[in-house]
This record gives sequence, C-alpha cells and structure tokens, in this order.
Amino acid sequence: MSEHTWVSTSMPYVRPRSEGQGDAWSEEAAQHGGTGTQLLREVVEAVAPGEVAERLQLPPGSRVIVRRRTVLLDDQPVELADSYYPLAVAQGTGLAENRKIRGGAVALLRELGYEPRSAEEDVSARPPSDEERQMLRMDADGWVLVVLRTLRAEDGTPVEVSDMKMIAPGRHLRYDTTL
Repeated sequence: MSEHTWVSTSMPYVRPRSEGQGDAWSEEAAQHGGTGTQLLREVVEAVAPGEVAERLQLPPGSRVIVRRRTVLLDDQPVELADSYYPLAVAQGTGLAENRKIRGGAVALLRELGYEPRSAEEDVSARPPSDEERQMLRMDADGWVLVVLRTLRAEDGTPVEVSDMKMIAPGRHLRYDTTL
C-alpha cells in the first residue's frame, strides 16, 4: 500500500455520533492532515430511483426525501453523496429541511426511533458521467468508486440509502464484520 493510499472504514459513518463530537468526515480528514467539509447542495422530495426504491422496500415510483451533498477535502470535491429516506421516516423532520443536521442524519434517525443496527454496502467502479466528472473536477480518464449503502434499523427496516460517488485514486475501502 502506497503512502498516498487513504484507508477508509464505514463504521464511523453509520454509528450515531456522541453529543459534542465532530462529524465523521471532518475527523477522518484531520487524521490525514486535511480539512474535511460538506456542502449541502439540496434537500428535495423526489421519485426514488429504481434501485433505491427496491433497497428501501418501496413500490416503484415512490417519493422519498433526498439530501444531496458534495464532500470536500481541503476545499476540493472528492465525493458526491446522495442520501434517500422514506417519506414515512423523514417527512416533517430535520431530514426534510434544507439545512445541516446537528450530529448528522444517523444521530437524528436514532432520535426519531430508528436506531441504526446494520449497513449493507455494494461497491463498484466506473467512469463518471459528464456531470460527475465536472462536479468532482476529474480528468478525462478518471474513474469513480460507487458505494451504495443501505442502513437498517433494529427491526430490519431500511431507513436510509446512500449513493456515493468518490474519486478513485488513492482510495482503499476496508470492511470490518462483527458476528
């Protein structure tokens, strides 16, 4: 593994943060000597893409709340993250408001009675779309890692699907499983 490889684990992102604790991305970036921030691009009600509806166990054409963010490292975009929530979970809550959520979405899900208990992730790599390439300021020959994460509550109910596209160079994803 080269010195420029960034090893990232999902656990800090799927566990609710403690009161007063910074967000997981800012902490991870600081551990690597950088400054991590997120830009909330929009929060809207929209029709769930097919795979998102399936993962949320919703009928095709169902509406969801989607929170779209650009993740920055030292003011450079490194990831596009769209998180989808069923209306039954998010409507009328801070998840549906166009503002940052103190403590993060996972902490709010816990407050709403949806304690996160498991996360399933699918990872793939592909060339970015033209829009993704532009938003991530990528070279013409760059690729993105696509991580599709489904977060489930204690009773197994899917409460969040996150669709993340991240620049691939230097990335290494690590998965720890506790049985």
